[in-house]
Amino acid sequence: MSAKRAILNDAERRAWLRLARTQNVGPTTFAALLARFGSAAAALAEVPRLAQRGGGAGPLRIPSDADAGRELETLAGLGGHLIAACEPDFPEGLAALDPPPPVISVLGRRDLLKSEMVAIVGARNASALGRKFAAQLATDLGRAGFVVVSGMARGIDTAAHEGALASGTCAAVAGGVDIIYPPENTALYERMKVQGAIVSEMPVGLAPQARHFPRRNRIISGLARGVVIVEAAEGSGSLITANYALEQGREVFAVPGSPLDPRAKGTNRLIRDGATLTESADDVVSGLRAPRGRIFSEPEGASTPEPLGIDDKEADRIRREIEELLGPSPVEIDELVRQCGAPVPVVLAVLLELELAGRLHRHSGNRVSLG
Repeated sequence: MSAKRAILNDAERRAWLRLARTQNVGPTTFAALLARFGSAAAALAEVPRLAQRGGGAGPLRIPSDADAGRELETLAGLGGHLIAACEPDFPEGLAALDPPPPVISVLGRRDLLKSEMVAIVGARNASALGRKFAAQLATDLGRAGFVVVSGMARGIDTAAHEGALASGTCAAVAGGVDIIYPPENTALYERMKVQGAIVSEMPVGLAPQARHFPRRNRIISGLARGVVIVEAAEGSGSLITANYALEQGREVFAVPGSPLDPRAKGTNRLIRDGATLTESADDVVSGLRAPRGRIFSEPEGASTPEPLGIDDKEADRIRREIEELLGPSPVEIDELVRQCGAPVPVVLAVLLELELAGRLHRHSGNRVSLG
């Protein structure tokens, strides 16, 4: 998003929410639609046509204006707020992502989202020493002026939140902000609503599903200036968070562990790969000390973009070529552009139509596949 921000009026807010909740529209597709049509309302009017052009089997599920109004009313009834990515209150770290989540729901202290954050994440089946260290690290980072962000999972996440409650902590969750998961964290959740903040890009009332957790992890790392991994087995969700942090240009810190403990395999590998070995909050603070402050730069692009003119006939010609080039194996978009020899906006427009039709899958590394 560009640095130009504006508070949405009620109609614009409902349009942003409707587009964000539309079937097959994720953050990348939302950003592409906004860039092409200039506003969420204009994009909503064109989405059915684009999905049909992409070969969609049936009509997309697009929430009505009343549906959006009900979600906003429910959130307000919980004491929460919806913040769009174009608004001044949207966290700087998330606004700097390319693309950012279009909207987030927030319960609790919104002021914490303006603070500098450090993420602490790790194993759900954490050791007693790992939990103790995470809690102490969170307490010390809070005293150093950082808000601690984590995912409210059992284990390391829970210990980090509890250690930072007094100074300020934020939980990014995989379901709606009103869903307590895991259930044993009910008491922590109630305290977080008062002393901390709870953030989600998912609709109110939605139970977390496995596919939501990577998006939750992206928000954890996006909010933070750095991510500390306390315990993590190979292939764990905590390492996904570390990978997002690296992609986002955040600092990665890892706590070493015994080579005999499988929960240390991931963290020890991160250290071998260049993560900062972390034994105390001082290691984290010194790693983030220069430069402090305004480190997040937002990608050029646009809260108020100029609509792009795309010729449908040109898109039809390129679509046939792109469908031939694509298959079940992911390919970089830059490679598609090179082989097509077509203007980038036209290639992106075709990919957008295929995604809205439910035929295109996006992968890490700016890659796509057909399936």
